[in-house]
Amino acid sequence: MKISKEFKIGIVVICAIAAFIWGINFLKGTNLFSHKYYLYAVYPKIDNLIPANPLLINGFKIGQVNEISLIQQGGQSKVLVKFLLTEDVKIPKHSIAKAISSDLLGSKAVEIINSNETEYVKSGDTLIAGAEEGFKEALDKRIAPIQAKAENLISSMDSVMTVVSLILNTKTRDNLDKSFESVRKAILTLEQTAYKLDDLVGSEKVKISSVLSNLNQITSNLNKNGQRIDNIISNISSMTDSLAKAQLKDAIANADKSMKELNIMLAKINEGQGTAGKLLKNDSLYNNLNKSSEDLDKLLKDLRLNPERYIHFSVFGRKSRKPVNP
Repeated sequence: MKISKEFKIGIVVICAIAAFIWGINFLKGTNLFSHKYYLYAVYPKIDNLIPANPLLINGFKIGQVNEISLIQQGGQSKVLVKFLLTEDVKIPKHSIAKAISSDLLGSKAVEIINSNETEYVKSGDTLIAGAEEGFKEALDKRIAPIQAKAENLISSMDSVMTVVSLILNTKTRDNLDKSFESVRKAILTLEQTAYKLDDLVGSEKVKISSVLSNLNQITSNLNKNGQRIDNIISNISSMTDSLAKAQLKDAIANADKSMKELNIMLAKINEGQGTAGKLLKNDSLYNNLNKSSEDLDKLLKDLRLNPERYIHFSVFGRKSRKPVNP
């Protein structure tokens, strides 16, 4: 039987189409000849999750994302993800299909987190959707406090610069310039003083050496007479002990007694008791003395004016003068 050329071409074309379809599915990660079943999960949103992203359990690929579609659920738009499982694995019910980042470039994958259920899912069941924090969200959370601090710092710097600009007016800048100039002059003065001191030390080097030598001799003498100094200190200590042991208590008691008696005597004098008290408190003695002083003054005046009343002396026996009344 002779096969026609057209039939051979048809068989080659069919084989090529089949190989093409198998190649496309192979590149997608789908094995047309393996046992497969489907699972679903409903996400509120997906970030960069696309078909052909791997489905993993403990990092092992058991399938891939087959299809992603938008559905309405509870009046809200949600994303339905269909998973194609290419490996024969048992997944417990109520397991979580968690969308994760598979690398630093933002590629996504779905990690199956098994639950503790003893029953296993079947083809067409729906898993619990879960999603980890994306790189952008994590970075935003880390950057947010730094951003807030940076904003506060910038605000503080702005306030400081405002205050500085208000303080550093023309007059203040002039004062600062003058202050810096004064500081420069003071440094120059200190430098000149240091030079003068250096010259002084150089010129008086011999005297300084002599003073240091004398100090050295003094310290040597102190070291040599250390025993004598100790004896002097011991004698002073013995003297102070002797004074401490003396009958100072009795002397202080007697002095206190004398002071009390003196206070009593002064109180009596102040009250006018006794001779001293009467002299201090009674003014009759003062009046008598004052009167006697006046009489004595009159007597002295009369004696000066009329001495013949008191002294009778005449060589030739002449008459006395008429007395003058004072």
